[in-house]
Amino acid sequence: MVERYDVLIVGAGHGGAQAALMLRQQKFAGTIALLGDEPEPPYERPPLSKEYLSGEKTFERILIRPATFWAEREVALLLDRRVVSVDPAAHAVVLADGSSIGYGTLIWATGGSPRRLSCPGHDLVGVHGVRTRADVDRMMGELDGVTNVVVIGGGYIGLEAAAVLTKFGKTVTVLEALDRVLARVAGEPLSRFYEAEHRAHGVDVRLGAKVDGLVGFQSVGEDEPARVTGVHMSDGEVLPAEMVIVGIGIVPAVEPLLEAGAEGGNGVLVDAQCRTSLPDIFAIGDCAAHANDFARGATIRLESVQNANDQATLVAKTIMGAADPYHAVPWFWSNQYDLRLQTVGLSTGFDAAIVRGEPASRSFSVVYLREGKVIALDCVNATKDYVQGRALVLGGLAPPPASLADPAIPLKSLAA
Repeated sequence: MVERYDVLIVGAGHGGAQAALMLRQQKFAGTIALLGDEPEPPYERPPLSKEYLSGEKTFERILIRPATFWAEREVALLLDRRVVSVDPAAHAVVLADGSSIGYGTLIWATGGSPRRLSCPGHDLVGVHGVRTRADVDRMMGELDGVTNVVVIGGGYIGLEAAAVLTKFGKTVTVLEALDRVLARVAGEPLSRFYEAEHRAHGVDVRLGAKVDGLVGFQSVGEDEPARVTGVHMSDGEVLPAEMVIVGIGIVPAVEPLLEAGAEGGNGVLVDAQCRTSLPDIFAIGDCAAHANDFARGATIRLESVQNANDQATLVAKTIMGAADPYHAVPWFWSNQYDLRLQTVGLSTGFDAAIVRGEPASRSFSVVYLREGKVIALDCVNATKDYVQGRALVLGGLAPPPASLADPAIPLKSLAA
């Protein structure tokens, strides 16, 4: 007899866990299974490159809920199992071990896998992505033998890892191919601030950096794979590195859905209720390409806990009969050193950036405008601006630029 659930959730990260939680909160009485390709119950991902890597939090402290919680809510945890294909007509998925699981409704919440380097040496021991507990555990297990770390990619994951490893006394180099860090997600004032901060903490930040390949060393007579020893740059320089961290984005894990006929490409395409083009199949989180009101209706993927949780909540309510479209203000955060960055809105397509406060004080905000309207804020150690700025973004308001730039004027007064 084929195993079957009324709702099968594939992906046991933030979105999958939230979908199961919300279905039970909405009094869904059917059977629910949460299937994940890792052996652990659902846990938080953002701390991996911050508090978990640094040792400030144990794994138990980053669990979304205690392991016993799921059984109490009658949510079956199908762990260490991977879906390789989907049969929409039969309402079933096929796993890597050849077994099948049937479903009434399928929620696809698989996120993605770290994008790998395509250059020679990408598969050497000591080269790491940062996406799972196992990734970080491997890194932590190697740290005692590491002096030099090269981080490839100047996005949030790379910079967060660089900050932690610098605290450990490692010699850290960050390589960013573009002309500034955080170039895809923030304006130049924020980029230059973080470049200066990392350099002040001893990180060698290199911009416009091109990597030709990684070099390694194979111990003679040892039955072990070669380990990374350096990063070969396009100008011929070889940077010493016993560890390389690759943070160049993710590849959305949607192949089984696309092969089954779902519309999509860079992610699986979903409508305003997160339905895919396949019957009774929803997709949420990092892998879901959706039209976003805060990106002027452009179809985007949002890699954030907020998006995963909000879409999960929406899908649970949709299954229970509600039909509200997705409309949630995006927000993000990043911890580096003693700096807490909080972002609300999407700055993509901004035509003006106003610095509010003094970056030298290490407490300031960058307000992004498009056609005079506030579309996003990046707030560094400025929680009040973050909380109060949300109303400006949500309302698409256009306060006077001089008022936005004056930290003595509360943002909430400009939203009144």
